[in-house]
Amino acid sequence: MAELTCLDIGRAAYEPTVGLQQRLVKEVKAAEAERAYLVLVEHDPPVITLGRGSDAAHVTASRERLAREGIEVHESSRGGDVTYHGPGQLVGYPILRLDLHGRDIHRYLRDLEEVLIRLLTRFGVEGRRSAGLTGVWVGDEKIAAIGVAVSRWVTYHGFALNVTPDLGHFGLIVPCGIRDKGVTSLARLLAQPVTVAEVKPPLVECVVEVFGFDGAVAAADGPVD
Repeated sequence: MAELTCLDIGRAAYEPTVGLQQRLVKEVKAAEAERAYLVLVEHDPPVITLGRGSDAAHVTASRERLAREGIEVHESSRGGDVTYHGPGQLVGYPILRLDLHGRDIHRYLRDLEEVLIRLLTRFGVEGRRSAGLTGVWVGDEKIAAIGVAVSRWVTYHGFALNVTPDLGHFGLIVPCGIRDKGVTSLARLLAQPVTVAEVKPPLVECVVEVFGFDGAVAAADGPVD
């Protein structure tokens, strides 16, 4: 099994990271041997994304208000409904060959949930799945959203874990189109400060464990635009 190459690009706008993913997808498709990447990012400026199955009415704030608060809005090629990304939220974009990891998109979604559940356990938090829904929950509150895309069995887009984001921004949308459940964060659950930087190393370890990589290596991050 290949090593996982991690690109930690810090804080970056949404559209350039989509371009980075597209370049990595092409590289993974063209490689003779298996290559796999994990892009880690906090989106800044904050952004609301509309997946392929989204209902635009689930963006409840006006475009004028979003502009005043510096929040961008972009359509996305991932599956799912409306989501929010911003500083304090750790977003992971795995770029890997799914034909070497089960060739099953539903299993892949469950594997991403397993990564996040194991990660939360390391912080003493019990995450869980919710029947019929994608993502990870603590009680009836969502702590991690998942939305993926696959091109010729190479994955892109991924997951977003709420570490210490501005939870008030989720009130500008109907998160993932779900009206009857709340949203929470790791910092809120722990009732103490926690940083995105603290969460990154154990997250990478959990990705390696769940997907069976030989290990992880850090890549020098280049420009994303």
